[in-house]
Amino acid sequence: MKFLVCVKQVPDSWAEKKLGADSRLDRAGVDAVLNDLDEYAIEEALRICESSGGNGEGGEHSITLLSMGPDRATEAIRKGLSMGADNAILISDDALAGSDALATSLVLAKAIESSGANIVLCGTESTDARMSVVPAMLAERLGWPQLTFAGELKIDVTANTVSIKRMTDEGVEEMEAPLPCVVSVIEKINEPRYPSFKGIMAAKKKSIETHTLADIGLAADQVGSASSWSSVVDAALRPPRSAGIKVVDEGNGGNELVSFLADKKIV
Repeated sequence: MKFLVCVKQVPDSWAEKKLGADSRLDRAGVDAVLNDLDEYAIEEALRICESSGGNGEGGEHSITLLSMGPDRATEAIRKGLSMGADNAILISDDALAGSDALATSLVLAKAIESSGANIVLCGTESTDARMSVVPAMLAERLGWPQLTFAGELKIDVTANTVSIKRMTDEGVEEMEAPLPCVVSVIEKINEPRYPSFKGIMAAKKKSIETHTLADIGLAADQVGSASSWSSVVDAALRPPRSAGIKVVDEGNGGNELVSFLADKKIV
């Protein structure tokens, strides 16, 4: 079975994020890392493979990482390879700059179509956008079923099906779909492993295929900011925090507190 895991390089979650003059997120001025929510998808693929024949040389399964971004994205991809994934595909083209979720899903879907993957795993969302829509868009473009927000994942190779326990605000839903399928996983599904020194060294020798838009059959005018359905037209800096209210207790502190809570309609 061939697993394909969609991953993304994003600004470090601890970095201060700013928009550039073009109203796009400034990615060059901050440290870039592998989207941490994608690590759960990689880990789940690894665990499934390890429990049923393994991946890599001599294994019954393979795990390919798929990403879209500049050449710099290989730094994040290497993190996923050091965890244990077998190889990776990077779609990199200057025309991709400014692509929204719809354009991104088009590019990823085109790459998936020729990958031979049986199942596509994704994290729930990327930490730079927090939209959580790409997995559904991929499923629609591919014509595959989608199972989202999986807190538990099982694959029945004999029946050619995948089943999940889907975590919702209302409770847990058990769902099943035939393969091929797109699945997004939540952070409660597992605990991603730390890359070992051996894994880090092995990752340096693993293959990362880089393709342009032309390689996957897309034209420059189908992606990028000019062809995206959404764009940022205006933005403002977050206002500075105002000074707090300090109450000096001179015997009436309790009354002051109740008055404050009542004013804020908390009580």
